[in-house]
Amino acid sequence: MDISDQVLVEKVKAGDFQAFEALVNRYEGKVYRLSMRMLRNQQDAEDALQETFLQVHRGLKNFEGRSTFSTWLFRLATNVCLMKIRHSQTEPSKLLSFEDYLPQHEEGEHPQLQDWPDLPDETLLSKESREKMLEALEKLPAEYRAIFILRDIEGFSNAEAGETLGISVAAVKSRLHRSRLALRGMLAEYFEKKKQKEI
Repeated sequence: MDISDQVLVEKVKAGDFQAFEALVNRYEGKVYRLSMRMLRNQQDAEDALQETFLQVHRGLKNFEGRSTFSTWLFRLATNVCLMKIRHSQTEPSKLLSFEDYLPQHEEGEHPQLQDWPDLPDETLLSKESREKMLEALEKLPAEYRAIFILRDIEGFSNAEAGETLGISVAAVKSRLHRSRLALRGMLAEYFEKKKQKEI
């Protein structure tokens, strides 16, 4: 039976380095995957993975367990990625107006999110389509990219995503809605072409 995160954390606090290694082994794949999706660069993702677990090692003695260990860990990982993005001189979103991809009514209000084009699941889930999605995602401002990845790719709940990013559930919903609208705008032409090929 696997030892719980809580038990491993207590062991680490007591000086058990093997318990720390067990936590790393348990979560390094998930942290690396999140980092790759956020940063889209293998070296940057590896650096973020290393920095995240350095922060875990330094900060675990002060971890009070008000959130789960995994939520705390993903908060650290997301913040590391966000800092790397903000310090990047070539961040794509600096070259792009986020508002350009948000469709508006004449009154200036954003419409309700519509469903993606009616495409077969295998089209939406194809390697090419996933790559196009990730390319578009890279153009979103970092905070919006993070919320989309946590909610729609990693499967976090609104509450978990909010706790991870240190924002309210209402803010999660707002940012997620805007992220989806922007991505839909960026990918509309691509999926329309895919739809035509399916006909």
